[in-house]
Amino acid sequence: MKKVVLSAAAVIGMAGVANASSSSELAELKAQMAAMAKKIEMLESKQAKSDQKVEKITVAKESEKNDITIVNPDSPEFLLGKETDINMKFKAQDDPDMWLKAGIRLQGTFDNRQTDYVDPTKADQTLQDAFMRRVRFEIAAGFTKNTSFVMDVRNDKANYEDKGEEGFNVGDAYVKIDKPFDDSLVNFKLYRAKIDVSRTETVKSAHTICYDRPYVADEAAQFISENRRAANAQMYGDWNKKVHYQLAFGDATASDHSKDAIGTSLNGSIKDANFFYGGKLILSPFDGWEETDRTETYFGEGKHFALGVGYWKAPNIEYSTGDSTDHTLINYELSAHYKNAFVQAEYFDFDGVVRKWASDETGTSSGWYATGEYVIPELSYIAPFVRYEKWDRWEDASGYDLTSKVAGINWYLRGNTTKVGLVYQKDSYGEEIGNKDVTSTRVTTQWFF
Repeated sequence: MKKVVLSAAAVIGMAGVANASSSSELAELKAQMAAMAKKIEMLESKQAKSDQKVEKITVAKESEKNDITIVNPDSPEFLLGKETDINMKFKAQDDPDMWLKAGIRLQGTFDNRQTDYVDPTKADQTLQDAFMRRVRFEIAAGFTKNTSFVMDVRNDKANYEDKGEEGFNVGDAYVKIDKPFDDSLVNFKLYRAKIDVSRTETVKSAHTICYDRPYVADEAAQFISENRRAANAQMYGDWNKKVHYQLAFGDATASDHSKDAIGTSLNGSIKDANFFYGGKLILSPFDGWEETDRTETYFGEGKHFALGVGYWKAPNIEYSTGDSTDHTLINYELSAHYKNAFVQAEYFDFDGVVRKWASDETGTSSGWYATGEYVIPELSYIAPFVRYEKWDRWEDASGYDLTSKVAGINWYLRGNTTKVGLVYQKDSYGEEIGNKDVTSTRVTTQWFF
């Protein structure tokens, strides 16, 4: 630009020289040309600075796209600020499809428990216990537009009762193939991902109302596949958020989580078992009430209504005790929320339960629970909740009933990122499964980022 302007100035100057009639006019013309050259230099300097500023703004905007993201922008404003996403997300600067998520989750409990036996020959017990229910390091990585990996390393219930520090092990560990055909109907997960045997078990414990889940749901989590996530392959998807499904098969239940109807753990091993298989179907039938995120905590925003049914089977299980069985689980679920209020209920039907180890007698078991929460944003997001559970561990005889009543209050200081709770729970065990009442008062805490 400078060269063009100077050339134009030179042409004008030469024309002026040609027409100059005296030395004084020539000197004046030279002065004008020098002033013009200086002005051009000053203008070009300003233009260069302006171009640099625009370039810096552009680079900054591009950099913002690759910054670490932590805070959830859609979160309400809590007492301690907006809720963070469950993990920090680092975005690659040279490839927009590559990213890394990492974070920690801690859940601590202080428990005062009283056990009262109906049998007068047994001494009642009182236990005060403090333990870490969850200690987790979570990591996820995106490789391409459609492929990512999720994993966590955990130490659950460290120092629970007399179990000591426990040890670290792998929880989730799966490859996720998201929309390989550019359609939400078909997605895949491979290896250690949850199968949907229960809504409350599928929802992350970080997003549950009471992170000590119902007993009947915990049994469902072990009945088909160990901790509902032994190695498996699954296909899942949704249609316009109206219909959700999951299909899966993989490694079945494990011996160290097997219990009979009385609640006694297996003292032995599983000699043989086939792959489990099954699936889940969830419907959101009403327009505007679609379920877009599986959680139990909505903080007084939005609405949803969903119904679901699941069928799962783990056939040909043979135990070293001589017992053999096929495990079948049917799960029904209902969940809904409207602004501040949330309700959820599930029913479980178990077939193939061993009545007592070494008896080779199998039968059925069934149970259900219902829970509800009401969030009060005007009181800094304090949320009272209740839960009732009824589980008949062996349907063909009396004395196998477990009843659990829970009432509590959560305080969402920063959503689920930072919350504290106070929980009162009373469990009544039938004559065949303990013949006792257990009353627990717990203070719960949670931190994650």
